[in-house]
Amino acid sequence: MKTKPLFFLFVLLSLTVFSQTNINPDEAAIKKSLTHFVNSIQSKEIDQAVSCIYPKFFTIVSKEQMTQILNMTYNNPFMKIEVQDLKFGNIEKPELITGEYFSITHYFLKLKCNVSSLNDDMKKKMNSALTAKYGTNNVKYLASEGSYLINAHMKACAVAKDKKVWKFVILEKEYKKELVKILPKKILDQF
Repeated sequence: MKTKPLFFLFVLLSLTVFSQTNINPDEAAIKKSLTHFVNSIQSKEIDQAVSCIYPKFFTIVSKEQMTQILNMTYNNPFMKIEVQDLKFGNIEKPELITGEYFSITHYFLKLKCNVSSLNDDMKKKMNSALTAKYGTNNVKYLASEGSYLINAHMKACAVAKDKKVWKFVILEKEYKKELVKILPKKILDQF
């Protein structure tokens, strides 16, 4: 009589173990590298975050400019941005193109942007900019805290030579003209 529950438990345990060992190593490496990038931003280690960016991107924006942009964004005393959560969406199978692997990676960030030190006019402009970028349903103002909660649906191109250490380029349509200089057409056609 006890063999049926034990057998069921064994099958359930086996399925759990099998499903955990069936993780794609490329996907795991991309998640690890992107998590490191986001954690570096979250802990305000901007130089470390910049080191996670695809080196060819610095032919468009210099490393110094990128460091300055990230510092102005995440170390700004007037508008404090906090990364609260990172979740992964679809991570496409890496494709070898001209000696490098490319993978389009979808991820979601939950951000909290404290704008309590801004005047009302600046808060209105901030609201317009955030809703234009992320969509009305993804931006919520918390008046009691003077903060915005933002659900940012993001897309990046992960690039690696060895499929172990991945570097990233954030894919945004408004920068597509510049990204033509550094990303293969096949990748650009996918976003």
